[in-house]
Amino acid sequence: MDNPIITKASFDFLKKLADNNNREWFSAHKTEFKTHESGIKEFYTAVKNRLDGHDEIEKVKMFRIYRDVRFSKDKTPYKAHFAGSLSRAGASRRGGYYLRLKPGESFVATGFWDPNKEDLLRIRKEFELDADEFRNTIYEPSFKKIWGELQGDAVKTAPKGFDKEHVNIDLIKRKQFIFVRNFSDKEVFSKDFLEEVDTSFKAIRPYFDLMSSILTTNLNGESLID
Repeated sequence: MDNPIITKASFDFLKKLADNNNREWFSAHKTEFKTHESGIKEFYTAVKNRLDGHDEIEKVKMFRIYRDVRFSKDKTPYKAHFAGSLSRAGASRRGGYYLRLKPGESFVATGFWDPNKEDLLRIRKEFELDADEFRNTIYEPSFKKIWGELQGDAVKTAPKGFDKEHVNIDLIKRKQFIFVRNFSDKEVFSKDFLEEVDTSFKAIRPYFDLMSSILTTNLNGESLID
């Protein structure tokens, strides 16, 4: 299907699951779950196909409905939402895409959720040198209209080896570099939702292009990719 939609019925199922989050209920309604899951998978595949028109996606991964409760105080066995990620192809393309579908709490997210220590240090070193291009990119009006403010966790003080009085310390302190766009249920059910998701992901490209350039070069601008 070229333009699949998210149905209210799928969200109604998720609401019922949230109210009956136990193995007995889920087992009795597993066929219904599989029907909704199949429709959601079609939507994620359509998102990938759209992205392939302006990016290159290596894979789309839908996350399992089953929760890992081993180290959680919350022992409910199922997630009351659908979620999935789309990975960009090739070492030169950095960043990733994420979509979560949950009644009242649906959103798309992009960026760098948990950069490894080498990437995080490289980003911080870039900001120590100069952050003007980064700020110009994320504050560009059409970009900000869609994605709003940069989000993510930060350390409380300057990371080791960095000046706490540095002009870019607000960026240097960050551990995550992500953007989130929320959608209402009405927007999710709209026939235009797929287009809105794709438009959002397309708008993030200047940010991804800049961060990819940073993370694949050293501070002298020399490529780190063999």
